[in-house]
Order: sequence, then structure tokens, then C-alpha cells
Amino acid sequence: MGTEGVEPAGMGTEAVEPAGLEPAELGTAGTGTEGIESAETGTEGIEPAGQEPVGLGTEGTEPAGMGTAGTEPAEMEPAGLEPAEMEPAREAEEPPGCPALPAEAPQDGPAAAVPPGEGALPAAPGQERERERGRRGAGSTGRAARGRARRASGRHTGGESARRPGVTVDSSKAKTSLEALKISLRQLRWKEFPFGRRLPCDIYWHGVSFHDSNIFSGQVNKFPGMMETVRKITLSRAMRTMQDLFPLEYNFYPRSWILPEELPLFVAEVRMMKDSNPSWKPTFIVKPDGGCQGDGIYLIKDPSDIRLTGSIQIRPAVVQEYICKPLLVDKMKFDIRLYVLLKSLEPLEIYIAKDGLSRFCTEPYQEPTLKNLHQVFMHLTNYSLNIHSGNFIHSDSVNTGSKRTFSSILCRLSSRGADVKKLWSDIISLVIKTIIALTPELKVYYQSDIPAGKPGPTCFQILGFDILLMKNLKPVLLEVNANPSMRIEHEQELSPGVFENVPSPVDEEVKVAVIRDTLRLVDPQKKKRKDTQCPSAEAASEEPPEAAPGAEAALPSLCLKQVFPKYAKQFSYLRLVDRVAALFIRFLGVRGTTKLGPTGFRTFIRNCKLSNSNFSMAAVDILYIDITRRWNSMGIDHKDSGNSGMCLQAFVEAFFCLAQKKYKSRPLHEQVASLVELCECRLAALHGKRLLWGCGLGQRHGALPATATAPSPPRPRHQQVFGLQKPPQLRALVCRDAAGS
Repeated sequence: MGTEGVEPAGMGTEAVEPAGLEPAELGTAGTGTEGIESAETGTEGIEPAGQEPVGLGTEGTEPAGMGTAGTEPAEMEPAGLEPAEMEPAREAEEPPGCPALPAEAPQDGPAAAVPPGEGALPAAPGQERERERGRRGAGSTGRAARGRARRASGRHTGGESARRPGVTVDSSKAKTSLEALKISLRQLRWKEFPFGRRLPCDIYWHGVSFHDSNIFSGQVNKFPGMMETVRKITLSRAMRTMQDLFPLEYNFYPRSWILPEELPLFVAEVRMMKDSNPSWKPTFIVKPDGGCQGDGIYLIKDPSDIRLTGSIQIRPAVVQEYICKPLLVDKMKFDIRLYVLLKSLEPLEIYIAKDGLSRFCTEPYQEPTLKNLHQVFMHLTNYSLNIHSGNFIHSDSVNTGSKRTFSSILCRLSSRGADVKKLWSDIISLVIKTIIALTPELKVYYQSDIPAGKPGPTCFQILGFDILLMKNLKPVLLEVNANPSMRIEHEQELSPGVFENVPSPVDEEVKVAVIRDTLRLVDPQKKKRKDTQCPSAEAASEEPPEAAPGAEAALPSLCLKQVFPKYAKQFSYLRLVDRVAALFIRFLGVRGTTKLGPTGFRTFIRNCKLSNSNFSMAAVDILYIDITRRWNSMGIDHKDSGNSGMCLQAFVEAFFCLAQKKYKSRPLHEQVASLVELCECRLAALHGKRLLWGCGLGQRHGALPATATAPSPPRPRHQQVFGLQKPPQLRALVCRDAAGS
């Protein structure tokens, strides 16, 4: 849920200290801000110094003009995200999100220093015509032309094109991201196929979702099921599951209720909280499950509001506590659109862009009252809403206007004494924890569309995280967008009903860098070179080099920084539901489904030996029927709505019930962890037994076969046969199998 708002001109900064994307510590205590207006005060916020900032330059350069006289830093409350201490920053001198503060080699330069489309110019038209004649097979003349073109290109790029065949990209379904993609491909000198191609391409760039079942190779920029996984109801359920397990780690997501099934619970909880604290005057925001671009969002003060009770039966929704005290800049509320690359599910790889967009409301903020609840330009930060406001400001500067770079806000905060490293640490924690909450559901969809062993593409995806900063700089997750807009232009009305597309420098600076560097990270040729040069996975570097010979040497340093598995040790303990999902997938049985049938559930219980005298198989059937019937009545599964089986979320609930029955006196996360370990151990032992029996090693040494008439000849001593009753050897087989899988 994002927006863009009004920013008056004349914003200056001074003494901006770079803050690293890789902080030395996540979750440490932070400081407040100076000159930033909080929602509860009547101050003027950050007053512009009356001069435009000098273009943010290289490291050590101090932007001019933002004074701090007369302002006191506000004390900042702990963010509540306190993961274990992280490794020292390798690039602490490079401020994520701060534009034009290069920490890498000087020749790389900031992304903004290279105008899109000019950093790596395409070959001259004459060379292109020679290559085209060569492709058409014009005999020896065509071959000579191809040779001349290769030699000429080799002289200009250090022989890069001679060594490396061009990467092919199918952009026929790119839709609104097409223009930014084209600029990125020109900078990379990759081959675009705007109308598709009969032969397979290396990369397929889709604009909306993964929907092609006839792609059997290459890479696709969408994951199957991602749109369903990040819908407002599904996201809220996933976050609530993690809040039940780890309440302190997941306190960055607002308290939420799913409507209509939780309307009575919502009413009861609000009444109870008001009775316990009569001074509490809450505001709630209602978001339709399938809504986008601010469609159908509204604010309420009371659960009995007629809009709520009258619409939820028709349109399921999520109702959340509204953040009444956001951080303000020049009296305006704003949110952050941060771009996150999910490069791989197995193994999990996450990258965060060093810059994003800050999108402002277009009316000065006031805390919600019955009189101003309907003023969407004050409360909702969605760009698609505020663009229609008469106060919306299109600016060519990244520091002014209703849409700015996040780095400009960070520089402004840093100049006022805010702990920007602490803020980035909290944002990194928020992103990693949110992805961990989403991956279980995503893996179920993935195995359904691309089962193991079946030919198919690998996937990656750019996600849009919408984040709101509270006045104490604590980040709050608003929503995750599976299809963030990658448009780099906006519509301008020339005359009534006549529009033209006008370039947006702010969008272009951020979005082209994200798309281009995503392509660099998934570059299939780079992967082939890495596999050839370094076959060992441990010896491979965790991030690709910032610059490579040839065309890539002219590109800026990567704007995407890896945060997982880099910080895996600090967050791996949160991946409990991931392991529960692995058990669920193991017993699905039929490929292409996302629901577990009663036979699969009973098989899970038997193989893990979870039934006993106190929990019979009849009780197992009752548990399955009760939970499955309730979840299917909610109608939230968008893929297998006709299948009456048990979805992953229902299986997780059943698993939690089993864990609470077996381990009664422990906290929930310990109960679930203990049951997961028990199931994994018993399944591994069962698999080891099957391996032994499959190899004919289940019979005891010297035993007489049932159909034999004489004893088997004695075996040589070095051909030892192990019986099932020998646990050390069985354990060795089980450990070997577990390590191999």
C-alpha cells in the first residue's frame, strides 16, 4: 500500500554520514531524529533551509544547507527487533539508500551517474547491419561480416562478446515494466526478443504472474503462487502464525483480523481493550483482500461502522490497527517502497536494494478523527490515489516532490542525528522475517507447478515491500506487493481527455538499477563461468563480482546487496514452519496438488508414530475432518478451491495441536520444534530401513532363505552384512541419506 505525496522545494542536508547496508549489529538501540515532525506534536517538522541541495556527491562530500538550529533530537524507543549480533560490515562505508556515495572502485560510480541507456552503448548501426546479414546466411560474405563484427566488438570490449554468447531475454509479456527492462538490456548488451521466440530463451520476463506451463528451461522472473501468497488475507495469516511462535520477533506487523469470519472476535477484543483502557481511542484501516492501488480502503473508529458490517459479506477483507503516529516530513505522511529480490527458494537467497522510493501524501497529516477519516489524501499514501490530488508535485529532483528517493530521506534523517544504521538493521530484519513467513506457502505452490524431477524453469522475483516509519523510526510492514510497478513515466494531461507519458527521473533512477542488477545476479553465463572455475560450492563467492570484463566494466556497482544466507545464522531458528511445510509436501502424494487428503494425513501420523492409546486413529480422523472443514469453509485457497483436502495452513494448525498434546508444559515454539525434530528423526529412520530392505540387507547373516534347501555359502569377511538390529550401522546409513538429501 504505497503512496506519494507533496514535498516543497528547498530541502537541504548537511554533514550526512554514510550508513552501511551491512550494519555491525541488528536490533541495537537507536537514537531519535531532529527536525522531523512526529504526528503527536504541533511542530513544523523539517523546515527547508531555502536552498536546493547540492547534488549528492562522492564519499566525504557534505551536502549543503540543512540546518538544525533550535531542534532537539527526539528520544527513540527500541524497535523491538533484537536478533543476534551480526558480523562486522564489509561495506559500512557505503550508505544503502544514500545516492552518489560510492564505496566501491571510483570507476563504478553511483547508479545515478550513468544515464539510463548510455552507460553501455549498443554496437554501431553498421556493425548491427553486418551481424544481421550474417544471421541471414549470406554465404561467405555473411560469414566475413560476422567475423569483422566479432573482431570489431572484441577490440572495443576486450574480446568479451567473442568469449561470451549473448544472453537472450523474452520480453513479450513484460507489460508496464517494458521500458525499464529495455534500458537495462541495452546497458547489459543482451539480446531482447520483444515478440517471443520459438527457440528457448535464457530469461523470460513476465509483467504480472507466472502463468506459462510450456516453459521448460531458462529462468522466469515470477514464482508460481506468489500473487496468492502475498494477498492481504494470506499474508496476515502467515504473519499471525509467526507471531504465535515468535511474538517479539514479529511485532513489526500491525494487529489484524480476517473478515468476515473473525468479525465477532474483532468486536469482542476491541470492546475488551476499551474496557481495560477507557482513554484508548483506536482507529482501524480496512483493506479488501483482492484490492490494489488503494481500491476499497477506508478508515473506521468503531467495529459497528455500517460500512464494515455492510460490505465484508460481499468482499473479504483485513482490518488492522491504524498507525496514528507516523514519522512526518514537512507535515506530510509518507511510506517507503523498498525493492527486494527473492533470487532462489532452495537455497533461500534474498537481496535488498540500497535505494527505494518515498511516496508522500498530498495533505498535511492530522491524527484521525470522525471529521477527517474520509480524507484519503491525508491518510493513504497510495500513489494511484494521490496522483489525482491537485497538490501532487512531479519533480525532476530526487530530493523534492511527492515522490522522492528513500536515500534522500535517509540523508535528511542522518543530518539530523538519527541512527540510520539502526534503521537499516531493523529494515533488514523485517524483510528477512517476512520472507521466512512467506516461503512455506510459496514452496507448496512451487512444487505443484514445477515438481522435483520435472523439466521446468527456475524462478526469481522482485517484490515491493511497503513500509511505514513510526515517529521513533521503528519500521512497520504495511504489505508486500508481488507485482510492484516498474513504470518509469507518468501520465500528464495536456488538454481535457488528452494525455501523454512524461519520463519520471526518480522512478528511472531507482527502477532501472533494480531491474538491471537483478539481471546481472541471475546472469546464466556468469553462473556457467562460476561453475567452471569453481566447482566447489564452499569456494564460490556469495556475491558476484561488482565489475566484470567488457560491457559490465562500464556499469555501476550492484545496487542489490545480499542479506540471506549472509545473515542465516541469526534467523535460521525462525524457519520452523518451513520444516512443517516440508513434512506436508512429503505426504501430498499426487503431483500438481496443494492439498493433503485424509489418506496422506493418516500416513503422516502412522509413519511418524504419533498415534497412541490416548490419541487413536479415530481421533486422528476427527481432527482432520474438523480442521479441514473449517478451513475450506473460509474459501481462501485460490488454486485448489474445488479440492476438499487439507491446505498447508490447516495442516500447520493440526501440527500445532499435535505438538501441544505431546509437549504440554513448554512454550509453543519449543513444542513445535520438538515435534518437528521427532517427525524428521522417525521418517529418516524409516527411510533408512527401506534402504536396507531394498538392498537385500534385512536378513540376518547366515539365516536360511525361505525357499532355499541349503545354507548360503559363507561370505568373505570384508563383505559384512548388517542386520536391522545393529543401530550403529543403521544410524550411519540414515545420516548419510539425510546429508545427501
